[in-house]
This record gives sequence, structure tokens and C-alpha cells, in this order.
Amino acid sequence: MASRAGAVLALVCTAQFMVVLDVSVLNVALPAVRDALGFAPGGEGLSWVVTAYALAFAGLLLPGGRLADLCGHRFAFTGGLTLFTAACLAGGLATTPGFLIAARAAQGVGAAVLAPATLTVLTTAFPEGPRRIRALAVWTAVSSVGGAAGNLLGGLLTETLSWRAVLLVNVPLGCAALLPALRLLPGPRTAPAAPGGAEVTGAASRTSDGSDGSDRDDGGRGTGAAVPAGARPRLDVPGALTVTVAMAALTYGAGRTGDGSWRDPVTLSALAAGVLALGMFALIEARWAPAPLIPPRLLRRRTVAVGNTVVLLAGACLQIPVWYFLTFFMQDALGYSALRTGLGFLPHTLVGAAAGVWVTPRLMRRFAHRTLILWGAALCGAGFLWQSTVTAGDGYLGGVLGPAVVFSLGGAIFVTPATAVVTSGVAAEDAGAVSGLLNTAKQFGGALGLAALSAVAGPEGDAYGRVFAAMTLTLAVIAVLALALPRPRQPRAPAAGAVSR
Repeated sequence: MASRAGAVLALVCTAQFMVVLDVSVLNVALPAVRDALGFAPGGEGLSWVVTAYALAFAGLLLPGGRLADLCGHRFAFTGGLTLFTAACLAGGLATTPGFLIAARAAQGVGAAVLAPATLTVLTTAFPEGPRRIRALAVWTAVSSVGGAAGNLLGGLLTETLSWRAVLLVNVPLGCAALLPALRLLPGPRTAPAAPGGAEVTGAASRTSDGSDGSDRDDGGRGTGAAVPAGARPRLDVPGALTVTVAMAALTYGAGRTGDGSWRDPVTLSALAAGVLALGMFALIEARWAPAPLIPPRLLRRRTVAVGNTVVLLAGACLQIPVWYFLTFFMQDALGYSALRTGLGFLPHTLVGAAAGVWVTPRLMRRFAHRTLILWGAALCGAGFLWQSTVTAGDGYLGGVLGPAVVFSLGGAIFVTPATAVVTSGVAAEDAGAVSGLLNTAKQFGGALGLAALSAVAGPEGDAYGRVFAAMTLTLAVIAVLALALPRPRQPRAPAAGAVSR
């Protein structure tokens, strides 16, 4: 069964790599896309190549995550993978701006189903403990590699082949992953089993942080879905519609504020509509939904509520903004080409991946998750503080490489424990909901962070010192939030006269 578990891990990491790669791979190719497809000379409409993907992805993550719980892991994973791969092919063959934007929106829909399914499959295939910690560390490292590799691969493919290759690169990966997914993943109505045949129950198991789950903030009601035994709940359609509108509107409004459009009527209307729809979603989930997308009892768990706040704030720095602002720093301040900029991100990738795979799991066996989140966030903040002081005169070594080693190491230390905290002690039937919520926090955090930090940068967009100083403050908040996470429980001493096994 160990080989099967390894195959499942390889499968979910491949899918996660595809999704994360697609977030950043097109960025450096946008000028070539503009020239090839005839976007307006000033770039009008070009932003929708990025925005269409972001809106669909962020808006549908919660219903996409719940789909795995309701329809089975195989259905959600293969359905999301098929749509995502087909949309990549369509985008790579696009001949008009409208066709490309539509394909990017379809990619976002596929990614919204596929991304939470990867984490759902992982957390139900690996029981809590050292094996899950190692699997989460690899999954997190792949996410980091995918984000950084997008900049490098995008520049390389654009300069050596064509911008079309940037979109088509995921097609063979998607096709190669489809058959193993059909063979390895459980179908509908099949209870997910851990390697070795043990069913994962989540709520009754000891958490990976040493807690037995009794420190839940749900009044002791557990985490099982409020659905009669044997019944197969349907998707919460009103909740899905309202949360999709809320996330899409908030993401769109936040994206417009990055242009300094805080008082623009369209921006304010989008933000207001998003807040109103979010309030309606909360009311539907709490009062009327028989099988809510996010069962309210989950949000009463401190690990879910505080952990997802940590993930959202981390996404506001590490998901999109750090790559965005460093790209402009290297190209505008240091005069790098697209390919050289991509190569400049290699240290971020290598340090983050190496620390995430080899260092973090060892630390997680010795220290509490909240401790690693605190010190990892502090180290990451120190790297951003260093980055906030650099100038073009520092060159690559002092202006990019030095800070990169510090904040990449700090990020690798705290991101995996944060993911483990959110997913620990969650029952298998709620794994998709929690995965969708975690991915939503990460994705929306990235969009919100980019908007807020763009406003900090100002209309010229070159105040890198202020931007990275703001990131430093955000990491300080994460370090403080770590103290609000539950303390790990100490194992009970054996009763007198008990026989050790």
C-alpha cells in the first residue's frame, strides 16, 4: 500500500503544480499576447486575461471544494482536471482576445474544482501523523515551486517558442494525470481509506499537533455533516450562487483598487455587492442550508477560524504580491529581461522547496505547530524588512538574493504547519469543505494583498520599500495570531499498574 500512497501523492502534487503554475506562468508573456492577438495598444482589456482566471477561480473555490464531499473525490478531481486541461488547450489555440479570455475563465472554473480536490484527496489518503506531515510538506513545496517556476518557464517559453506554449505546457501533464486518477481515486459512495486500509474518521483521531480533538471550539458537537446516515446530500445551490457572487465581486473590486480607483463607482459597487452577497451566504449557511458548503460548526473550531486567517494573511504576501513586485523591481530597477527575471527567482524556489521538504517535517516532529508559525512568520518578516531597504545599487546579490534566502526559509517553515493546523481533526466527509475554505483564503488573500499593496505603492508603482515594509507588518500580525491557536495536549501518563506495550 505504500507504493499506492506514493502514487496518490505524486498525482495530487502534479495537479497542484499545474494549477499554481498557471497563476503566474502567463504574467511575463502578456506583452507578447497583446501584440499577437491585437489587444488595444495601451493594454486595455489585457488585464482580463488575468482577471477572468482569478474571478472564476476565487469565486468557485468553496462550491468546488464541497463537490468532492458530495460527488466523490474521483468525480471532482477528474472533472476539474479535464476542464482545466481542455481550457489550457483552447487558450493556447486562441485567435481573438475574447476567445482567450473565455478560455482563461474556463481554466479558473476547472482550477476551482481541482485545487481543493488535491488537498481533500491528500488529507483523506494519509492519516494524521508523520506520514501526513511529510505529504503536506511535499504538497506545499510543490505549490511554492509551481508559483516560482511559472515566472521562469513563462519567460523561457515566450522567448524561445511562443506565448502559446505557455498555455499549452499544461496539456500533456493533464492528459498524463487523467488515467492514474481514474485508477487510484475512490469513486462515489466509497469511503476514502488511508494507506493500509484504515478508514480516516478525523474527529476521533489525534491531531497532528498532538491534540486529541477535545480542544475543539464547537461545543463538543464534532465535525460530522448533519445529514442522515446513508443519505447523499445535494449541493447547496443558493449558498454556491451567493458565495460565488461574493468572492468574484470582492476579488474584482479589490483588483480595481490596485489602480488607485478606491472612489470609483464601479469599484465601490463591486465591493458593496460582494459584502452584501457574503452576508447572504452566511445567513443561508446558518439558517436554511440542509448541507451547507461550510458547516457553521467548522468555523467554531479555533484551528479552522484562526488557521484560515493566518493562511489569508500569508496569501496577501506570498501568494501573488511578492512575485509581482519583485518582477517589476528586477525588470525596472535592475533592467532584467523576462528570462533573466525568471532565472532570478530560482533561489526563492530552491530554498523554499528544500526547506519545505527536508527541514520543516523534522521541525514539526519536535515543535508545536503554533511555535513554528510564530518563528517562521518572524523570520519571513525579517526577510521582507531587509527587502524593504534595498535599492537598485545593491544589485542582485544584496537586493534580491540575500532577502530571498531569509523570507523563503521563513515561509517554508510556517506555511506547512498552518495547512496542517487547518486540516487537523477534520472528518472525512468535511475534508472538501475545509480544503475549499483554505484555498479560498489563500487565493482571496493574494488578490486582496495585491490590491492593498498596490495602493501602498502609489500610482507610480515603484515604492518597493513601503510595499515590503507593509508585508513585514502583515507577517508580524501572523506571528501574533499563532499565539491564539490551541496548545498541543500533553500525552496522559499511564495509569498505575498499566502494562506497557
